[in-house]
Amino acid sequence: MAIAGINGRPKRAAAMSYPAFSLVLLLFLGAILILLLRSPTISSPLPCIPRASDGSKLFTGDLRHAEFSWNSLRLPSDRPAPTSLKIAVFSRKWPSSSVPGGMERHALTLHSALAHRGHRVHVFTSATDHPISGDFHSHSPRLHLLDGPPGRWRSDEAFALFEEENSREPFDVVHSESVALFHRYARQVPNLAVSWHGISLEALHSGIYQDLIRGSDEPLSQAFNRSLAAAIYKVLDEIRFFQSYAHHVAISDSTGEMLRDVYQIPSGRVHIILNGVDEEDFRPDPDLGSAYRLEIGVPADAELVLGVAGRLVKDKGHPLLFEAFAGLVSRYSKVYLVVAGSGPWEQRYREMGENVMVAGALPPAKLRAFYNSIDVFVNPS
Repeated sequence: MAIAGINGRPKRAAAMSYPAFSLVLLLFLGAILILLLRSPTISSPLPCIPRASDGSKLFTGDLRHAEFSWNSLRLPSDRPAPTSLKIAVFSRKWPSSSVPGGMERHALTLHSALAHRGHRVHVFTSATDHPISGDFHSHSPRLHLLDGPPGRWRSDEAFALFEEENSREPFDVVHSESVALFHRYARQVPNLAVSWHGISLEALHSGIYQDLIRGSDEPLSQAFNRSLAAAIYKVLDEIRFFQSYAHHVAISDSTGEMLRDVYQIPSGRVHIILNGVDEEDFRPDPDLGSAYRLEIGVPADAELVLGVAGRLVKDKGHPLLFEAFAGLVSRYSKVYLVVAGSGPWEQRYREMGENVMVAGALPPAKLRAFYNSIDVFVNPS
């Protein structure tokens, strides 16, 4: 903003000083903490849900107003859905390689299962690295691929493809994997549900807790100071544009609480559906676990084997795990860590020594062996 001076020349508005910025930063963080502490949903127990004779929970009424995770309900999987829905899905990427990312795996598993139950699923996604069959089967999602290089996402082009298909026969439900469908288009879709696989306030929380382990004699990192400021602006942006989405699916109770209490999304528009586990693919198999330990070089006399899986990035809490394990292994020499994933922290783990086995990014078949090989799974985020 320019301000006219006495001599007629415009003067720049004074930039916020560092002390003033620090005060604003502290006030913002204080406001968030107060909201979280005063929130009744954080400490209140979940409402009592009647149970059937087989132990499954019963529910009557509008499920959109349920205050518990939808995973608490038992949905019949041995018979077809009562009605066939036409479902649109916006996903930045679709798995085409043997090692899909977490969000890609979520999209593939969820929407393939919906198609298998008889729903007509249309996926709007970017071009893939490997050719995918163009044959459309009734029990598999139909892919609408964007033009251009693999992995390049353009929400405007995807929305145009969606509108074309929607004009033929309107979709009953529209689902976006995180911000695949930008908020300027989301306003136009009243039957939209978005699944959040991570929000900026969670990243801010992670950064705060990671800084709390900093020693009293250790100076504050300038990089952390900059990332903290950037995270606050991201939270503010999300609070503004999240209102454009009709319904929000949170994959954890804590995310749901943040959406309701900090982002001020009405309770009736926030729904908790935890990420599930395919019990057919991931089941106890001691022999498979023992074989995988041998494959990656875990000594037979290991007393405890820890494991971590996912993207090896700072936002996932790897600085915290790195420091914690370094302290642990200095006291207990027969404790080992198996790291499954790839990212900037991969090389650092490789340099930790013989007590760390870095397996890299694993395909789903190998992940089952990984989980069976460890004693404790560590989730630093």
